[in-house]
Amino acid sequence: MANSKLSGSENRLVSGSIPWQLWVFALPTLGSSILQSASGSIDSAWVGNLLGEAALAATTNGNLIMFLLTSFVFGFGMAATILIGQAIGRNNMDNARRIVGTAVGSFLPLVTVVAGGGFFLAPHLLSLLSTATEIEDLARVYLQLTFVAMPGILMQTMLMMTLRGSGDSVTPLYFMVLAVTLGAVLNPVLILGLGPAPALGIGGSALALGIANYVSLIAMVTYIYLRDLPLRLRGAELGYLRPDMAILRMVVKKGLPIGLQMVVVTTAALTVLRLINREGVDTTAAYGATQQIWTYVQMPAMALGAAVSAMAAQNIGAGRMDRVRRITRVGIVFNLVLTGGLIVALLLLDRYALAIFLEGDGPAMQIGTHILLVATWGFLAFGVTQVLFGTVRASGQVVWPLIILAVSLYPVRLGFVYLMQPRLGTDAIWWSFPVAFITTMICAMLYHRFGNWRSAATMTVVTSQTHAPQATPCDHHPDPAAGALTQAQSRA
Repeated sequence: MANSKLSGSENRLVSGSIPWQLWVFALPTLGSSILQSASGSIDSAWVGNLLGEAALAATTNGNLIMFLLTSFVFGFGMAATILIGQAIGRNNMDNARRIVGTAVGSFLPLVTVVAGGGFFLAPHLLSLLSTATEIEDLARVYLQLTFVAMPGILMQTMLMMTLRGSGDSVTPLYFMVLAVTLGAVLNPVLILGLGPAPALGIGGSALALGIANYVSLIAMVTYIYLRDLPLRLRGAELGYLRPDMAILRMVVKKGLPIGLQMVVVTTAALTVLRLINREGVDTTAAYGATQQIWTYVQMPAMALGAAVSAMAAQNIGAGRMDRVRRITRVGIVFNLVLTGGLIVALLLLDRYALAIFLEGDGPAMQIGTHILLVATWGFLAFGVTQVLFGTVRASGQVVWPLIILAVSLYPVRLGFVYLMQPRLGTDAIWWSFPVAFITTMICAMLYHRFGNWRSAATMTVVTSQTHAPQATPCDHHPDPAAGALTQAQSRA
């Protein structure tokens, strides 16, 4: 993307070859996902190998709590991304910038407050999870310092999501590389106290995460302004950082159900983690290692889901509903090929993958290989669901995905665990993963085929025009409701 014009990158999302454009857009997103996951894996590998499996188990508890507390912010960021994509599909850059300003101006204070509260509430949060006594102190230190890092992590995530909504999936990749590289270098330095650095143990891993993300965030904002990327705010546009209530209401309206989806997923995971913690530290460590590996298995599906959502949102804004249907079909085919290939490779190389996080051939390794064998194949269904939900969310329909997830993860998944545990023992936990994935996919397919998401009420936001900056020639596009997020012609 160059200067403040809509570049060919954005325009090609509503024209040209769908398979090629989806691949070109998804590839940098996949690269960013790989690097983001690599960051967590590198942290876990350093902790597991330098500090032992008890410390690795402590990070598992802390990371899940962080995911829960950041879910709402992620939901609002996704809602802003959808609105930006639709605005750009209508060639209304001024509205896109208003959305960015409202998103940043609203949620920077929010994540700061959440981070401060989480720092002090960390011990109470860990006790709710029945965290094992032998790792409780480690988990508390790790969690508290991760809360310190949270504002930088979340604001960087928010900006990356908005850039992808505008059609730019390359810039986020650059700065994910920077964050991961810094984190990888700083982890052993701060854990072991190399050179002049103090030896901080498990806290050093969390502190390295924070430093890497704050530096990357500052560098990314600097780059956006140096390159004059389309979503930057200048001059009177800086007033957009004062939240526009009409935009904020729409972001909250659409973001709250998306955030609740994340909360449903995470609270279900935390409930399962309570059951896993009761099985002992070896099982918790094995589960933590498999979670790291599953993160990579999910990456093609998550990248394709994000690419489908961004492309669908812009095509909805442009009124190209025929392309939206084809984007969904191509996304599903890509997912089956990529995710299926990863699953086969992982099952063939399971011990090599687990050895990155677990030492030797002890009980944790045995448990980990069993978990992978029982549950990993279910991610094929997970990938199909991500593509279908990506299309539905791009239309602004966010309630039914929430309902589907709630049903699949609570009465189905947890119900399966409690019903089958007397017969299957701990295996009931591992089998519950594919059971939930398949249920979610079937429901998503039924809703995509028969649901009302194509004809539901469209998203309409009328923004305040008070003190609005004058439109520049490159921002002045024909739009029947200039200065507003008008209705899309229909939902994908």
